Amino acid sequence: MKTIVFLLALTFVCTSCGKSDVTPVNSKAATPDGQVHITGAGATFPYPIYSKWFDEYRRKFPRLEINYQSIGSGGGIRQVTEGTVDFGASDMPMTDEQLTQAKTKPLHFPTVLGANVAAYNIPDVKEELNFTPEALAGIFLGKITKWTDPQLRNANPGIKLPNSDIVVIHRSDGSGTTFVWVDYLAKVSPEWKSKVGVNTSVNWPVGLGGKGNEGVAGLIKQTPNSIGYVELVYAVQNQITYGKVRNLSGTFVKADLTSVTAAAAGASKQMPEDFRVSITNADGKDAYPVSSFTWLLVPTKIEDPAKKKAITDFLQWMLTDGQNMVEALSYARLPQEVVAMEQKAIAKIE
Repeated sequence: MKTIVFLLALTFVCTSCGKSDVTPVNSKAATPDGQVHITGAGATFPYPIYSKWFDEYRRKFPRLEINYQSIGSGGGIRQVTEGTVDFGASDMPMTDEQLTQAKTKPLHFPTVLGANVAAYNIPDVKEELNFTPEALAGIFLGKITKWTDPQLRNANPGIKLPNSDIVVIHRSDGSGTTFVWVDYLAKVSPEWKSKVGVNTSVNWPVGLGGKGNEGVAGLIKQTPNSIGYVELVYAVQNQITYGKVRNLSGTFVKADLTSVTAAAAGASKQMPEDFRVSITNADGKDAYPVSSFTWLLVPTKIEDPAKKKAITDFLQWMLTDGQNMVEALSYARLPQEVVAMEQKAIAKIE
C-alpha cells in the first residue's frame, strides 16, 4: 500500500489588507482560508498519474492536504461506501447494488484511460510476443501450461520459445486492474465467463498472487518464465517486456497512447450519463482490446463547504491542465466529449 500525502494550496486573504499570502495561479481554484484535509483511497492502476497530479496541484495550493492511499479498487469502493474517505478511486465502475449500499451515493468521474498488458519474463526471449484471446484465456485458466504450446508457437513464428512451464502471476488483492483483465477474458472466453466470472477479486484457477500493480510487476521481474497482467505504466517503468494482443478486427495490437485512444473512440460517443462503461474488447482495427477508463468516486453530497470547493476545483483542474500531464506517464487523455460531460456533472455535487 502506498500513501501520498501532499500539502496542496489554499489562498489566504488578509481581511485587514486585502492581500493574499499566496498568489493563486487560478482564482477559480481558490479555497477558504485555513487548512483543508481530504482523504482518498483506491486504485493502484492510476497511482502514477495521481501522484503526479497531487504533486503539481500542491505547488499551486499548499494549504490543502490530500492523503491518498493506493490500496486497490476493492478497498477504494469499500471505503467510499462506508464513508471513511472523502473520495474513492476504482478501475471498476460500482454496481447498482454497491451504489445502493453507500451512505452517500458516489458519482463516477473518469480521470484517464489506461491499458492492461500481458507482461512476461522469459529468459533469452526479448521479442514482443503475440497473444491471441484464446491463448490468454487458456493460460489463466491453467489449460496452456508450456511456452511451447501450439497456440503460442503458431502466433509467434520464428521465435524460439522454451519448453518451460508457464508461471502465472495475478493480483492477490481486490483490484480494478483485475476487473479490467477478467472483464476482457469473460468477453473472449465463454469458459472463463462461466467458470471464473468478473469481479475485482476472483477464484484464480492457477498462479501466484502479488499485491498491487507494484507487487505483480515485481513478481514477474524476479520469476523466470512468468506472465502476468499489469497496467502499462508499471511494465514501462519496470522495463518488463509485454506483448501484443489480437483484437476484434484480427490485428495484433501493442498497447500505447494511440491504440488506447482508439479503444475509447466508440465509447466516448455513447457514454452514459453516469460514466459507468466498459471498453474492453472494443471494435476497431487500431483498438487495443484490454483498455479501460479509471474513475474517481466522489460523494454526491459533501457536507463541509471547504472540502466541497477543494474537491470540485480539483476536478475542474484535472479535466483541463491535468490532462496535459497524462501522456508522459503512458496514459491516454480523456476524449473531449467526455471532458465536456464531466464538467457539467461536477454541478451535481451538493
